[in-house]
Amino acid sequence: MKTHSQLLLELWQEARTRLTNQLTELTTEDLKKTLSPSPNSVGFLLRHIAEVELLFAKNVFKAPGITVHAATLIAKHDTGEWNNLTALKDFLGYAFESLKEIIELQTEDYWEQSVTTVEFGIKTRAEALGRIASHTAYHSGQLAMVLKYGK
Repeated sequence: MKTHSQLLLELWQEARTRLTNQLTELTTEDLKKTLSPSPNSVGFLLRHIAEVELLFAKNVFKAPGITVHAATLIAKHDTGEWNNLTALKDFLGYAFESLKEIIELQTEDYWEQSVTTVEFGIKTRAEALGRIASHTAYHSGQLAMVLKYGK
């Protein structure tokens, strides 16, 4: 029988395929695409997804050793600097591995414990994992629309 951590990890990984399935065909030219009237580019969305996953690993799940400079959250808009496809994919990989490792380490009772954040109040750790899974999926949907219809 699988543990809660194993099951929740599988759920999160499956939800994240909404993002990872799009990365295989991505080109450097795609990174600049936007969908008017939104100013946020594909590169910005990719960077933002990774930053928020890292913030969850660090602040919500208390992963040791994680440092993140949340440039997209600080800037609050696309500054045009996220145009290195390799660096973005590497950063997304780092975010994935960081969150995956902390999920794998959790005990059975951990998922029912509460965490309080400024962004979304009091949630159980399981609910918080749902929050990051839905955040990544939400922006992955935006990403798909920009890639399909953006210029």
